[in-house]
Amino acid sequence: MLAAIEMDWPFLARTAGELLTGVPLTLQLTGIALCAGFILAASVAALAHNRLAPLRWLARLYVGLFQGTPLLVQIFIIYYGFGQIEYLRSSFLWPFLAQAYWCAILALSLNTSAYGAEIIRGAVAAVPRNEIEAAQAMGMSGFLLRRRIIWPQALRYGLANYGNEAILLLKATSLASVITLMDVTGIAYRLVSKTYRSEEIFTIAGMIYLSLTFVIVGCVHMLERWLLPRNRV
Repeated sequence: MLAAIEMDWPFLARTAGELLTGVPLTLQLTGIALCAGFILAASVAALAHNRLAPLRWLARLYVGLFQGTPLLVQIFIIYYGFGQIEYLRSSFLWPFLAQAYWCAILALSLNTSAYGAEIIRGAVAAVPRNEIEAAQAMGMSGFLLRRRIIWPQALRYGLANYGNEAILLLKATSLASVITLMDVTGIAYRLVSKTYRSEEIFTIAGMIYLSLTFVIVGCVHMLERWLLPRNRV
């Protein structure tokens, strides 16, 4: 059986080299969307904890909208749908929305922020109430309470989950290829259309994504050891 399997090593090497040229774009999409998404997620999580009910409902609506619809549909709406709105075509936003790159980042950022908001909200809610009450009894309130008690504890509870979200975001960037971006998946599709050797090409692409996933996992573990002294060996 093994003798029947012939590996075309020169082809595999060329394919790997071409696919690796898409890694910088994949990392750009992941990094920018992760940072922008975190800012949005923190804002939405703050609304979810607001005392005003309409703001809490707005946060729930935002999360439900982006969690309840497929990312691919969101990408299509932003890339194709926004172009049908005359106001947007004549606004200062159009130079950005006319480019597939920024449309992909916008869609990825909005999508990941909905999941990130739930992670942050859950992490904040997991902070023991008695610790907050003890800090308040000592006169600690406002920003100091958040900085000394809530945020450090929430970081401990939410970091691993946010690392998982970063991995999901990395894999979600492959959908950017449907709007002509030449990331790892986009280049893989182009090579398949030329060579019709989909099995080898997508196997190598999968190995690249797997390698990037291990990098993210390693970075999260480093952050945990740096930010959370209890995890240091």
